[in-house]
Amino acid sequence: MTAPDTRPTRPTRPARPGRPLTPVSRVLQLCLHALLFGLLALAAGRAVADSAPRSGWVVAACAVLAAVYLAGVLAPVVHRSPRAGAVWLTGLGAAWGGLLVVSPDGLWIAFPLYFLELHLLRLRWGVTAVAVTACAAIGGFLAHSSAVTPGAFLGPLLGGAVAVATVLGYQALYRESERRRELIEELITTRAELAAAERGAGILAERERLAREIHDTLAQGLSSIQLLLRAAERGLPPEAPALEHIGRAREAAQENLAEARRFVRALTPPDLEHGSLAAALERLCTAAPGPRVRFCLSGTPRVLPTPYEVALLRIAQSALANVVRHARAGRAEITLTFMEASVTLDIVDDGTGFDPGSAPSGDGGGFGLPAMRSRAETLGGLFTVESAPGQGTAVAVTLPLPVEAP
Repeated sequence: MTAPDTRPTRPTRPARPGRPLTPVSRVLQLCLHALLFGLLALAAGRAVADSAPRSGWVVAACAVLAAVYLAGVLAPVVHRSPRAGAVWLTGLGAAWGGLLVVSPDGLWIAFPLYFLELHLLRLRWGVTAVAVTACAAIGGFLAHSSAVTPGAFLGPLLGGAVAVATVLGYQALYRESERRRELIEELITTRAELAAAERGAGILAERERLAREIHDTLAQGLSSIQLLLRAAERGLPPEAPALEHIGRAREAAQENLAEARRFVRALTPPDLEHGSLAAALERLCTAAPGPRVRFCLSGTPRVLPTPYEVALLRIAQSALANVVRHARAGRAEITLTFMEASVTLDIVDDGTGFDPGSAPSGDGGGFGLPAMRSRAETLGGLFTVESAPGQGTAVAVTLPLPVEAP
């Protein structure tokens, strides 16, 4: 069990019971205990040393006050419940009142009581309790003294003012410290999340780059070799001895081309690993927050090269992100159309729209149009944007389908 610490509590947020005390809070707590018990010992010792007529009553009152204080210190409910804390303070006040009746030295106990009241009660009630305690201390001193001096009034009042100023200042410092701690924790968490996101983005970008390089170099080279070997095979007479070697070379090229395509397929983004491009786009529409997004598939689906699928998926993700963040649209539609010689992706929304002529030329403006256009043009495609203020936006990308080897 721990004694009530001197850390301030915020009315809008309950204290966390399992949180350990800081070294400063523990030192302040021990100082408060030492101050109260020291003052009680001093009052009882003076009464016994001076052989006061009521020395026995003074010692008994000090003992009762110490017992009530210890009971609250060792009771966990006092730290958790404001009502229990108020009841404990009422008991302490009653015991302290008894000490004031039998000894003027009970005035000294008012100072630690100020801090207890400000700690356990809300600010307005704590200040009120401090004022009542100061008045009781003044009344107790006047009851035992025949002479009325300014010190009888200034001492308790200044002590209460110092206690209030000290507690308010400590609360302000504590709140600032908590805000800084929460900010540091948030920054650390954000930095870790950003680092993880950057690592993930780097991995995905490298996978896409490798897939594109394999497709554009090894796969295309093997496909060209196969075409050349097929042409050489047709140009030789049926009885030529080189036909057998050419056939084996063409088979090896075909096998290596299939292996290269398997490598490319293995390097596809996670959204394309477990299904087709159409399935990935449909999942994208289903998971999109904000506007209602519908996916449509037109034409006969075909297996596209991985760079084509990656480019179309990334363009759809970027365009849909713009719809969610900027367009304030109620509906959107993504259409994937397969034609004989091309594949087209359309993203249409009914949002606020914009003027494409005044759109920013970089990603800093938030539209990401240059990145989408670059992806499309890298594969020899066409990228267009149609929009006007208040009339929604239509983004279309058309990619020519690659000619398959015979």
